[in-house]
Amino acid sequence: MYTPPVFKPDRAASLGFAEARGFGIACAWDGGKPIASALPFYLSYAADGTPRALFHVARHNPLVKLADGDPWLLAVTGADAYVSADWYVSPDQVPTWLYQAVHLTGPVRTMSGEELAVQIDALGAKFESRLLPKKPWTSGKMTAPRLDAMKKAIVGLEMTVEEVEGSFKLNQHKSETDFAAVAGHLAAQADAGAQVIAHLMRQARPDVFAITTNELERSVP
Repeated sequence: MYTPPVFKPDRAASLGFAEARGFGIACAWDGGKPIASALPFYLSYAADGTPRALFHVARHNPLVKLADGDPWLLAVTGADAYVSADWYVSPDQVPTWLYQAVHLTGPVRTMSGEELAVQIDALGAKFESRLLPKKPWTSGKMTAPRLDAMKKAIVGLEMTVEEVEGSFKLNQHKSETDFAAVAGHLAAQADAGAQVIAHLMRQARPDVFAITTNELERSVP
């Protein structure tokens, strides 16, 4: 991943973002072309602190045959938003796109049936917790024959994360007036992604938004 230093988050922030998002695109090379699938995942850590990304795919997914070989890429992205050059206060700007993205890279192994059973419940618990106060779904709610059939239809996979790369491009390098102006315009958009990026910009540089109301009014036409 190409990341200018100003946009590069630290390792902990990148892993935190990936875990919070919990959804990405796993990609591997089959020798002739890339093979990719979008999937949910969760992170765990080995005794030595090495991150591990755990997920599963359908048994007939071409990715299954590529496990236990060359490293894979797990690309995780969040909100993104287009920025018009007209939104800047300074002249001679160009349009751009703001976003957050993290790439996890490492070898992937096939899980045993026992490990897959644990993974199914752990993955479900991760996302069911976001639906509280709804009583969480667990695999125990399924009949034994149906659960067994479901397990046979999927393959559990575990990536040992050897490389963590991130890019949080939020216009951190722009002047206070340009930064505030763009954040203001994004916050005013109907698009949910633009609003999320505006919120992240405020979190990234809260000092900018301590400028006076008059300055903001002059910076946002």
